[in-house]
Amino acid sequence: MDEISQVDKNQENTHCRAGLRPSMLSVAPMMDWTDRHCRYFHRLLAPHARLYTEMVTAPAVLHGDRARLLGFDPAEHPVALQLGGAEPRDLADAARVGADLGYDEINLNVGCPSDRVQSGRFGACLMREPALVADCVASMRAAVSIPVTVKCRIGVDEQDEDADLERFVETVRATGCSVFVVHARKAWLEGLSPKENREVPPLNYERVYRLKREFPELTIVVNGGIATLAEVREHLRQADGVMLGRTAYHEPYRLAEIEHEIFGTPLPDRDEVLARLRPYIEAHLARGDRLQHISRHILGLYQGLPGARAYRRLLSEQAHRADAGYDVIKHAIALRHGDRARQAA
Repeated sequence: MDEISQVDKNQENTHCRAGLRPSMLSVAPMMDWTDRHCRYFHRLLAPHARLYTEMVTAPAVLHGDRARLLGFDPAEHPVALQLGGAEPRDLADAARVGADLGYDEINLNVGCPSDRVQSGRFGACLMREPALVADCVASMRAAVSIPVTVKCRIGVDEQDEDADLERFVETVRATGCSVFVVHARKAWLEGLSPKENREVPPLNYERVYRLKREFPELTIVVNGGIATLAEVREHLRQADGVMLGRTAYHEPYRLAEIEHEIFGTPLPDRDEVLARLRPYIEAHLARGDRLQHISRHILGLYQGLPGARAYRRLLSEQAHRADAGYDVIKHAIALRHGDRARQAA
């Protein structure tokens, strides 16, 4: 583990000297998806991408099981902790906990539209309260020396995407916050479910590009619906970085291809990625974790290739067993190769 971490650090330093930044590529914080196992797997595919935790509320950080909620492997660096909340003092205390644990960045969630988030007066509903967001960010910045960033939407409900977004960014920028990850879709908090809000209303990338032109001194990262290399190239011409969401999760090798496009990192062999994952899996199984908690993140690794369905099916059917170990993954790989050979015959 330590050896992998040192290799990643050396690579990161090399690319930083070359003018390339981790913020150019990141994987979105996604509830129930980007846990520590997912992030470790993504790190094997993309040595330089910035990874984010699932959103953790400030009260959970302060009063919950920190080992379960905040634990991460050193190989995950650079990794950011995303916090949810609207109480400046609690957020400052939670940010301090994250910094003390070694996170590289604290990110404030001002974009999640779920009912649970709305009832707690945080997430996307905070787009309506830029002064409160500024107070929260100022408190966190005063508490830690690592960067404090904001992930937001271009607006909520009937807000004006021009005037209200500009007012929001201007207000929060005054605290010294210089990095905004912007999901290029409005959040409709009334009348749409979170699932519907992933498709409606339409994405408006041009509004994010215009935000970069309005605030050229800020780092603006665009998020939402990004899936192809061609899209990444276009976004990087007009913004400072791209954040991948569902594509990185459901088609994880796409993350490696985009990493290769941006940083020139050699494309890894998929089988070798799983071989490198083996020590991590075996270490966590020895601690009492179940294989299915890790294997669910690797189901899409061979997406689009011959034998991918057989690979996914075996993992889905076998990884839940109490005694399931890495041999299940080896069997799935072998089954994929056998299925591929049969299809080619």
